[in-house]
Parts: sequence; structure tokens; C-alpha cells
Amino acid sequence: MLLSTLVNTKEELQQILRLQKENLIQNIDDTEMQSQGFVTLHHDLQTLQQMNGLAPAVIIKDDDKVVAYALTMLKECRQLMPDLEPMFALLGKLSWNNQPLTNYRFYVMGQICIAKAYRGQGLFEQLYGHHKKIYQSRFDLFVTEISTRNHRSLRAHEKVGFKIIDVHRNNLDEWAVVAWDWK
Repeated sequence: MLLSTLVNTKEELQQILRLQKENLIQNIDDTEMQSQGFVTLHHDLQTLQQMNGLAPAVIIKDDDKVVAYALTMLKECRQLMPDLEPMFALLGKLSWNNQPLTNYRFYVMGQICIAKAYRGQGLFEQLYGHHKKIYQSRFDLFVTEISTRNHRSLRAHEKVGFKIIDVHRNNLDEWAVVAWDWK
């Protein structure tokens, strides 16, 4: 049975890292990247533990196996992931509904991934639904950045309710910044 929950153990974090490694852009071929999507950043256990200590990630488990995850990244995580500093700096300059984004209580999706055997079963929506259930009382917006080459992820985020608020390019890729309004 598939169960949505929050990360509670070091073993769950280690399972997230294994799933992440299987889906890193450098570990998959171009065909899979185009059809199935990919993740860009690699985390380490210490960073995940620190992120999880601030706000637990949402996972879906099949019995004891983590088959999907959606990492929670509060603004306080900014120092934990130096590769994301440009994104956090950009978020400080963006607007939502003609107001500076910084006027809103928001957090960032650190990364979302579903095991290959579990795709197409509604787990993406289930992960985000659990995020909303857990964090909606604390936040107005949920924000993330998606590679514009990751068509599957862009479509899935749009289906959940995210709207594009910015598109920009950096040394890694072209990115769409999207936000989901919970107000």
C-alpha cells in the first residue's frame, strides 16, 4: 500500500539519495531525459538531514521502500546548497500578483522525484497534496525552479496549479520559476 508521510528516519533519507542518484541528469540517457524527466542537483546525507530538521520532506512509501519524494527547502536552507544561491537571489527580485515575492510566506520545492516503476499513478499530485496539507497553514506560496528542458515536470507542475512567474538562463540551463498560490 502506498502511504504519504513525512521523513522520519535516516534510512528514509538514504533511500531518497539512492532514488535521486538513479534519476540524475548525468545518469540517464537523452531519450529517458526527454520522456521521463530528470533531477539536476545531488544532495548529501548531511544536507538532507539539515533540511529535514528545518521542515521534513514528503515521501511516499510502498511498505518500507521510499518510492517518491518531494524535498522541503525553507529560505533558511539557502546556505546549505551553494549551487542554489542564484535561485534564492532571483526569488528576492521577483513579484507575484504585483507584490514582491518576499512579501509572501513561501518556501521552495527542493526537488521532486518518483521511482520509474511508480510513474503515471498519481504520485506527483499525491506528493504535492501532502505538502499542501502539512504546510498550507504556514505558507502562502510554494515556489520551485524547473529546467525548461524538463517538459514532463513543467506539465505536471502546471496540472497541479503552478504558474510561471519568470524564465531565465544561467550557466547550467534555462529555468522556469513557478509558484502555486495557497491563499
